[in-house]
Amino acid sequence: MSKRGGFPGMGGGFGGMNLNQLMKEAKKMQADMEKSQTELAAKEFDASVGGGAVYVKVSGNKEVKEITIKKEAVDPDDVEMLQDLILSCVNEALRKVDSAQAQELGKYNIPGMM
Repeated sequence: MSKRGGFPGMGGGFGGMNLNQLMKEAKKMQADMEKSQTELAAKEFDASVGGGAVYVKVSGNKEVKEITIKKEAVDPDDVEMLQDLILSCVNEALRKVDSAQAQELGKYNIPGMM
C-alpha cells in the first residue's frame, strides 16, 4: 500500500480519496438516508376518490391512518362500487408514498438499491 492509504497504482485511493475518507463519506450518506427515511415516515399522504366520497390518509411508512366514507357513498345494493372506491383510494395514497420515497431516496443513486 502507498503511504497515502490507497492501493498501489491507484493514485492514492479511489478517485484520489483514501479508504478512510471513503468510509467517512459512506457513513455520512447512510446517516443522511436514515434521516430522510425517518422524515418520510413522519409525513402523511392522502387521497380521495368519487368526488370526495372516500378519503384515505396514510403515513410515510404505508400505515393506513384514516378512512372516511360519506354516507351517500353507501348503497346497500351496490357494495362492490364502495369496495372499488376504497381500494382505488388506498392504492392512490400508497402511490403517493412510493413517489415521495423515490424522489427523496433516489437522490442517493446507489447501484442496486432502487
